[in-house]
Amino acid sequence: MPTPFPGMDPYLEHPGLWPNVHASLIIALRDDLAPRLRPRYYVAVEERVVQLGADDLLFAARPDEIHQRFLQIRDLMGDHVVTVVELLSPANKRPGKGRQEYEEKRLELLGTRTHLVEIDLLREGQPMPMRGYPSTSDYRLIISRAPRRPRADLLPFTVRQPIPRLRLPLASGDDEPEGDLNELLHTLYDRAGYDLQLDYGREAEPPLTGDDATWANALLQAAGLR
Repeated sequence: MPTPFPGMDPYLEHPGLWPNVHASLIIALRDDLAPRLRPRYYVAVEERVVQLGADDLLFAARPDEIHQRFLQIRDLMGDHVVTVVELLSPANKRPGKGRQEYEEKRLELLGTRTHLVEIDLLREGQPMPMRGYPSTSDYRLIISRAPRRPRADLLPFTVRQPIPRLRLPLASGDDEPEGDLNELLHTLYDRAGYDLQLDYGREAEPPLTGDDATWANALLQAAGLR
């Protein structure tokens, strides 16, 4: 069964389900990109361990560490990292040690010649710093190409919109493959059977509000899910 939402399904943001979505989408991204980048590049799934502190309230009843996967696009000729692809988790966006560690690693990466693609599919929490963008959005993609820093491409979007396509930055002169996150997420939703784990009769967590809540209710009713 496909998701009833045109883009990001807000019900996938549930704290109990998101770790599975996060890990599965990272692998789906790897599987989509790797065949299109060979033979010059390969795509590695990397993992960092985040030590959580007492101020990471969301995880107070969970283990004191979490594992976060991300992607590295590596150039085979020099075996160096060309691009890092990050998919944010709740620990990255809420106050606490998890966010502090991520911001430090992010700042360090932005001082190198490595490109950064940052995917934020979570409405809850504080977005990553973005100078010159005062307004907010439900979700957003950031593409930071090393030669253009401190400038970056920002693709904000709402729960009512499909996830924008993005161009993956590579070494200078190489064609940038287009990534269709919307299609990847919707295919993953269907294959993983996430509809069997979601109760669309209840509110999303975090809940939608105002006009978005009214819109979602009408959408779910039209799909026979309410």
